Amino acid sequence: DPDMPFVPSIPEDQFILVEEGDPAVIPCRTSDPDAQVTLVNSLDKSVYALYDPKQGFIGNFPAGSYTCKTMVKGVEFKSDEFLIYIIRATSQLPVEIEALKTVYKTGETIVVTCVVFDNEVVNLQWNYPGKVKEKGLIKLDDIKVPSQKLVYTLTIPEASVKDTGDYECTARHATKEVKENKKVVITVHDKGFVHLEPQFSPLEAVNLHEVKNFVVDVQ
Repeated sequence: DPDMPFVPSIPEDQFILVEEGDPAVIPCRTSDPDAQVTLVNSLDKSVYALYDPKQGFIGNFPAGSYTCKTMVKGVEFKSDEFLIYIIRATSQLPVEIEALKTVYKTGETIVVTCVVFDNEVVNLQWNYPGKVKEKGLIKLDDIKVPSQKLVYTLTIPEASVKDTGDYECTARHATKEVKENKKVVITVHDKGFVHLEPQFSPLEAVNLHEVKNFVVDVQ
């Protein structure tokens, strides 16, 4: 089709996710298999790569935006813009779950954290007693220094006895059929039953042969 030399692409094809070191395909396909196609980067500089009219350009490309060009009867046509995003992802999926504490009393705020290491893009799902009622706030922190980790924090405000149960996070790899899940058991009591007040500092010094008393008030 001389009026449509590039096959129209769907939005999902324009965002290309590729693991560090892996080849990518920029899918600007032509309606004429003999068309001469040029690949350019965001600076409009030509990029040399293998071209297959049924697939597009194949190669190891740096992250950034790319466009394909071709000429039909002296008229230049451009394809849609394609964005390549390079992700850091190991074949394994190291996951840890952490809870500030596992025993709460009614009215307190439950905080559970799920940490995914060495992977920039994962699909993470939570399962917990209050999920059906959409009770809970989820926050994501993407930390890159000193090492890559995704920190997902689940917060349950105003906890009740009904929030007692299993808190589980399941992480799925962005490009491989790999998943990992971790679980912690949280207990919420109707009211607290022990309160301790130490009458000393976290760090105490004592002289040799000195007798020292450590007092704790228990309520």
